[in-house]
Amino acid sequence: MKIVVLDGHGLNPGDLDWDIFEKFGEVTVYDRTPYDDPQEILRRIGDAEIVLDNKVPLDKQILAKLPKVRYIGVTATGYNIIDLAAAKAQGITVTNIPAYGTYAVAQFTFALLLEIANQVGLHNDAVHAGEWASSPDFTFWKRSLIELSGKTMGLVGYGRIAQAVAAIALTMGMKVIFYNHRPKNDLPAGVTQVDLDTLYAQADIISLHVPQTAETTAMINQTAIQKMQDGVILINTARGGLIDEQAVADALNTGKIYAAGVDVVSEEPILPDNPLLQAKNCYITPHIAWAPTETRQRLLDIALDNLDSYLGKTPKNVVS
Repeated sequence: MKIVVLDGHGLNPGDLDWDIFEKFGEVTVYDRTPYDDPQEILRRIGDAEIVLDNKVPLDKQILAKLPKVRYIGVTATGYNIIDLAAAKAQGITVTNIPAYGTYAVAQFTFALLLEIANQVGLHNDAVHAGEWASSPDFTFWKRSLIELSGKTMGLVGYGRIAQAVAAIALTMGMKVIFYNHRPKNDLPAGVTQVDLDTLYAQADIISLHVPQTAETTAMINQTAIQKMQDGVILINTARGGLIDEQAVADALNTGKIYAAGVDVVSEEPILPDNPLLQAKNCYITPHIAWAPTETRQRLLDIALDNLDSYLGKTPKNVVS
């Protein structure tokens, strides 16, 4: 059996081990495969029966030329890169990796928020530049710091990650409100479900935890921002397309939004003309909330288990 990994570098730049898949057959790993070159995609897959894929699009036209492929393991939670209808029509099983990064993403949500609140990076740089050593006082701060206790955290969405964020917020003395498209029951003390307009009006911090759909694309736009408190903090570790980046940049530059922390943008890698790059108080990281070593190893282990289950005729995490 031949197994092809189309874009292995994002998941495993060299610190993990693809050899765990060799018990199933011959494994060929490509660090990167060009997204816009169908002929190269086809050449690399060749006569493989098993494909592991993270971000390389496999549409109907490509799948039609791959009659030997029986299984596609998406090494991520999102699977919009695969034409599921075409895969199903060809009898190809497609699986994904759900819920592998819940705590890592919740942790990173607070990493962004705490950087905004405490300015650790700014002050670390200042100390190393000699500003503390030359200060006449025992302390100084270059920007106002924020205590989170007593603040209201507004979560847009209330799935696993948002619930983990809520738990952290509660331990820090924050009030938690959330919007979700369906009612949630058995909520912890201190957590309240509200409508979206109420969340915008009451939240000191708004953190996004919904998938990107036709309904949620650019949901954080000029209209939504005007409903928010002046000086709100915005955090996005979900999908870049949830926000209208120009509208958020404008609101940052006017101070309507005090600060934003984003780990995702609308087009990745980020484009040089992305308006967030020039916005005030905007903290941008390169889509790494999911990337702790332990989290990536968990993802790889689930990918292995998905394939093992498929070959054992008991497939799990099937999305096709």
